[in-house]
Amino acid sequence: MRARANPILIFFAVAAALPMFFGATGLFYDAFQSIFVFALVGLGLNIITGFTGMLNLGMAAFMAIGAYAFAILTCDIYPFQIGFWWGLLLSGAIGALAGFLIGAPTLGLSGDYLAIVTMGFGEITLDVLKNLEAITKGTQGINPLPRPTIGGWTIELQDERSWYYLLLLILAVAVLCVRRLERSRTGRAWLSIREDALASQCMGIPPKRTRMIAFATGSAVAAIGGALFAALLSSTGEPNSYDFQVSILALCIIIVGGMGSVAGTLVGAVVMVGMNAIVLVKLADWFGSREHGASSNVLASPNNWKYLIFGLALILVVRLKPEGLVPPRLEGESGAQPPTSPTPRSGASAGGAGA
Repeated sequence: MRARANPILIFFAVAAALPMFFGATGLFYDAFQSIFVFALVGLGLNIITGFTGMLNLGMAAFMAIGAYAFAILTCDIYPFQIGFWWGLLLSGAIGALAGFLIGAPTLGLSGDYLAIVTMGFGEITLDVLKNLEAITKGTQGINPLPRPTIGGWTIELQDERSWYYLLLLILAVAVLCVRRLERSRTGRAWLSIREDALASQCMGIPPKRTRMIAFATGSAVAAIGGALFAALLSSTGEPNSYDFQVSILALCIIIVGGMGSVAGTLVGAVVMVGMNAIVLVKLADWFGSREHGASSNVLASPNNWKYLIFGLALILVVRLKPEGLVPPRLEGESGAQPPTSPTPRSGASAGGAGA
């Protein structure tokens, strides 16, 4: 029984020890702060797509909702100013509410239809953030944002190690909650809906309500990731920071790591975000030191090849490890197999059951 938690425990043990070996390099902290934030967004998508089989291409929208909700609730240019921790919790609640509002009229759909709806919601959210300048400040973003305080101690932006361990702790709490949910009655209902919605309905599980809970829960986790993203920058950034590419990155994380696997989501975040934030940066530095003209040569810069590398990584994983790097069976799940695709296997019956 103890071996079931090994992949997750190993991840957090290694992550906690890494700063002792890498010292205080800015690249290391910047990269892993992004990894932890996108691991949270990936966890949210894993609840929706991995556990219940609903293909969601709008996770960037819920990340943006969390970031802007946190900024509006905490920035001193607005009347609320409720502080970092309350802002973080309420951002998750607002993300859950947004998930409920978008899910209520659409979760009767399945497969490609739901994917198109969520993708459209992401684009609408992006346009609203750009054009609602009176509230969102348009392309300028909302800043400055408050720092987290623990007792009388405030974690400043320059204190990268403290931010690292704070994000690691929040990620650990989120992983613990998601694992508890996965093993609960609600989590088993999610897995049942993923495998066969019609059979689940015959056994007394309401498909639409069950999907709604998953959709709202995953949206809340992604919104908390967005709030932490804004807190790290002390600004929401421009709305384009939450474009469709963010949703695709979250989907890549759970596909590479393992659909329906919590440990796989953590590994997928390290692989996909770490590749962009560490490997490509180091390669660019290496090419720059080898050739003086590398910085002006489009073909010589690895950053211009990152989407090709992402695509090749996806092709290799799907071809060689179709269940992901850490599938649920390696995580200790009792017989639950991940879906072979992000859509439910009984797409027609799922749509009918949900309606």
